[in-house]
Amino acid sequence: MTRAAWGGGAGRCLAGALLLARFGLPVAQAAPLDERLLARTYEAGLAFAAPRTLDPVTPGTLARWGLESLNALDPALMTGDEGGELRLSAQGRVLLERPAPDGGDAAGWGRLAAAIEGVAASESAPVRETGQAALVQAFFDAAFSHLDPYSRYEPPLPAESERDKLSIDATAGLKVVRTAHGLAVSDLVPDGPAAASGLRIGDRLLRIDGHTTRGLSPAHALILLSGAEGTEIPLRVRGLDGVVRNVSLTLSYVPPESVFPSFDGEIALIRVSAFVANTAERMSQAIEAAIAGPRTPAAFVIDLRGNRGGLLREAVTSVALFAEQGVIARTEGRDPEARHEWRIDGGGDLTHGAPVIVLVDGLSASASEIMAAALADLGRAVVVGSETLGKGLVQTLARLPDGGELFVTWSRVLAPRGWPIQGLGVMPQLCTSEGGEVMQHQLESLDAGVAPMAQAVAAARAARAGLPVSRIVALRAPCPAAEGSDLDLEAARFLATHPEAYAAALLK
Repeated sequence: MTRAAWGGGAGRCLAGALLLARFGLPVAQAAPLDERLLARTYEAGLAFAAPRTLDPVTPGTLARWGLESLNALDPALMTGDEGGELRLSAQGRVLLERPAPDGGDAAGWGRLAAAIEGVAASESAPVRETGQAALVQAFFDAAFSHLDPYSRYEPPLPAESERDKLSIDATAGLKVVRTAHGLAVSDLVPDGPAAASGLRIGDRLLRIDGHTTRGLSPAHALILLSGAEGTEIPLRVRGLDGVVRNVSLTLSYVPPESVFPSFDGEIALIRVSAFVANTAERMSQAIEAAIAGPRTPAAFVIDLRGNRGGLLREAVTSVALFAEQGVIARTEGRDPEARHEWRIDGGGDLTHGAPVIVLVDGLSASASEIMAAALADLGRAVVVGSETLGKGLVQTLARLPDGGELFVTWSRVLAPRGWPIQGLGVMPQLCTSEGGEVMQHQLESLDAGVAPMAQAVAAARAARAGLPVSRIVALRAPCPAAEGSDLDLEAARFLATHPEAYAAALLK
């Protein structure tokens, strides 16, 4: 069973000392290898990865790459092919020699890799002292180092830790402060457990789950108000009207706040720090609140600077808040299940066609790049800032027999006009990373109806997957990646108040 995930990177930790440190395995207490489990783990991993990688690769090739890790652990060990035989040797002495299985035989290569590592562990102290968990980590690190930056193996302990953590991070969805009269509710997450239970801002907390709050710090109170999802916590509270009442709330996972709306003059500014489970909903609420306010926004500015991404579905849904129709993004891979298209068919632009400006920088990545690319390609927004990070690969994952998890990059994200986000990033229609003087020149040109970034944007949009690194570097050069600055918002203010400049920058 697999599920899709957005991948981060994992360090290629092949050195024995680093592996031992990572797993905390005492050198003298390394357990003997369980070759049967090792073989099953390698077989499952090779069978899962080989048909899904972006570029064609066989289980045999992956296994050969994985066995290179033995030389990194002990330089005296060497593996290699000779006359159809796979050989493990040490300083000219052959330790094991077996016929190489067919390249597509994942089971055969899994058994052979396990056998080779078993012999290596019996002959080499560094390999033996590394231990089984670290050997598996080293094997997949070495294999995936030939592929992409994000395919990786997560060992059993960290994987279990992440799963366990998911069951205890439920909260009440409120903030508490100490006042002269005791602990009081200072803020509530809309639709969170506390708000749903009837708690109100200003309510004083008298007892939490039977514990008096006298002398309790706000931090300690929040500890008492968190636990496993579904836990019911009884409270005794005193309202602002002085009435004491009993309240019962049920803990649930409350996504961290990721949307921060404000007004900057006539601009509705919406900063989005990440794409979590409720980001699109919060953005929708921010747009509706701005539209319903006493002044109609001259433009909406979506600040994605420093946004490292998050959930794809939230980015896709967020795009649909600003556009009526069109393709938002595609994913392409060798596996048919990796191919998807997200599109808007008769959506609802909540801004009613108001100008939209998206701020990005060199730290904007993944889901934030998808949103910026989609709004720009659809002619719905002007992207301002610098080149983005360029992270547009998608991973699928499976749990292996040893309890670890294998993340395999199986698709790349394409913007609506077909260009790849991976490596290339998003080219702004107005560049600020070259400094204020260059930016000012661009603004003046845009106001005259000329788009200085038109050629650079057109070249980026014409790019297709498979570009050499030298070409990617050349395409990104017109607007170097940089950290966001005050120039970004200065440019957004100008575009919001100069319709001709905004129209020229759209580059439809």
